[in-house]
Amino acid sequence: MTDIDRPTPSDRRTRQRPSKSGKMALGPLPELVGYNLRKAQVAVFQSFQNAVAPHDMTPGQFGVLIMIKENEGLSQSDLGSAVGIDRSTMVAVIDRLESRGLVIRAPSPNDRRSYALRLSPEGEKLLDELIPRIQAHDKAMVKDLSAEEQAQLIDFLRRISRAG
Repeated sequence: MTDIDRPTPSDRRTRQRPSKSGKMALGPLPELVGYNLRKAQVAVFQSFQNAVAPHDMTPGQFGVLIMIKENEGLSQSDLGSAVGIDRSTMVAVIDRLESRGLVIRAPSPNDRRSYALRLSPEGEKLLDELIPRIQAHDKAMVKDLSAEEQAQLIDFLRRISRAG
């Protein structure tokens, strides 16, 4: 924690405590896009974890497996760029998926300095099982939205992503 992030004694004294009812003053947070996106992300991730619980899979790992399936032979660095993960983190993700027998990493036929990625038969089988579960989870998350609202939500999220 840097000094700028460290609470001062006056911060500790004036910080609001939740009431006995459990309600906490949130100030301007409920009106902020980032706050609401984060709350939605937490809800989606928790639901995702429940949907795939027996498979010990994170949303990020699922996305990486999909990208490898759809782009067989993709290099680790290109995959990292596509999903917004730095090189060292991408290596750790692939190491984990490879150790679970889901991904095969082989020297690239085009560039001896990089690895080409593909799913193992176990990875293919797992995705075949997970994709319908994840699609059902995704549908459940937006069940209270009309088809038009769902399309708008996706459009809005894409616009926010591009703006960042």
